[in-house]
Amino acid sequence: MDGIIFDVDGTLWDSTEQAAQVWTRAVREHTGLDTRVSADRLKELFGKTMTEISNALFPTLSNEEQERIMEACYDYENEYLETHPGVLYEGVVETFHALAEKTNLYIVSNCQCGYIELFLRAAGLEDSVRDHLCFGETSVSKGQTIRMLMEKNRLEHVVYVGDTQGDADACREAGIPFILAEYGFGDVPDARRRIRKISELCEILKSF
Repeated sequence: MDGIIFDVDGTLWDSTEQAAQVWTRAVREHTGLDTRVSADRLKELFGKTMTEISNALFPTLSNEEQERIMEACYDYENEYLETHPGVLYEGVVETFHALAEKTNLYIVSNCQCGYIELFLRAAGLEDSVRDHLCFGETSVSKGQTIRMLMEKNRLEHVVYVGDTQGDADACREAGIPFILAEYGFGDVPDARRRIRKISELCEILKSF
């Protein structure tokens, strides 16, 4: 195996409570909308592309207005997470350290620029992750972003760990195996490989 690629939200940590607070503030300060963004709503949307999220939250706004308010939301979020990080799932740090001794670890997420770096700093995992790529950098589907990261790092045999149907679809598009993090935000009924906690990866990867 050349490496393992991870999703972030719903797979490694949960930052929806923090994001909900600052997104709601950003909306009220930058639009005339009285929209409250909840953590539960974000759990339904995180994992989708930034364009899909803005269309879902602000369907009455023009594309230009959606782009403007989403930029504000992400700026507020990145600033807030520096001092109020998301909640790491149990075993993430220990599992990353153990896996990094055996293979290379990567991250691909449909997030904004700077978000993955924030996560890595908060978790203290900068030295455990070889490379990462996000929608904010590529503006293409997650499947295409995965392929871009693989080509950049000359990867052929990898698996992706995520928590939503969108992650499973991205793996199908990229032509790589998918492992479902059942503890995350979504569900993938036909997922063949599943983990109930991240530490189970150490055992399940022996089958690859």
